[in-house]
Amino acid sequence: MTKRFVGVTAITLALSMVAQNIMFAVTGAPGYGDPIDTVIAWHEQNRAVVAIAVAQEAVHVPLLLGVLAGLHGIIGRRGGAGADWSRLAMLAGATVAAILALYSVTWIGAVLVAAESADARALFSMLWQLHAAAFALSLPALGVTMIAVALATHRSGLSRPWQRLLTLTGGVPLLAVGAFSLDIAAGSPMLLVGLPGLAVWIVWLLVTGVRMLRAGGADGSVRASTGTGGR
Repeated sequence: MTKRFVGVTAITLALSMVAQNIMFAVTGAPGYGDPIDTVIAWHEQNRAVVAIAVAQEAVHVPLLLGVLAGLHGIIGRRGGAGADWSRLAMLAGATVAAILALYSVTWIGAVLVAAESADARALFSMLWQLHAAAFALSLPALGVTMIAVALATHRSGLSRPWQRLLTLTGGVPLLAVGAFSLDIAAGSPMLLVGLPGLAVWIVWLLVTGVRMLRAGGADGSVRASTGTGGR
């Protein structure tokens, strides 16, 4: 894969995530700690929003894996500096993809149940909690992905030192959130601790994507970077 391909893929993923969150904000999407009746009412009125969001997640998975696989290939052609971190990023990214599948499936189930009679309220509540737990579990996996890919691109000279520091700062809270998955599924606001990490991930994708586009075409076999990340 060329740097241009990786750049376009990274920017597309970042912009889709931004658009998704704007859509949630505009429609007043409920939080996991909101009263269940409020959550059900929102889902009854916003099935189209959920359909769009789930479709986006279906696109986010190949985009994420494409970015990670593309960077892994480029790193290999540059001499392999950072290859171990890149492999870890790919494994963690695959884990994120698997959890997002569960996240989406439980959300689809929840929105379908919301359209049923009031007797389905208990089932909706269970699916909504599973949906919350899946999202909480995806965050530490994303944190590992962020940190590993940032270290890999830094060591291979594909990103600047400040990008590594940024992802370390954003990745640590994401890792911490995983310890509170049960509480988050029960409606705890601890999820807010990890949300800045998502913003950091979007920024990293945009910056890295722009750098890849500027670098242009295929990255052939070149001498490995010394790890300063200054190019």
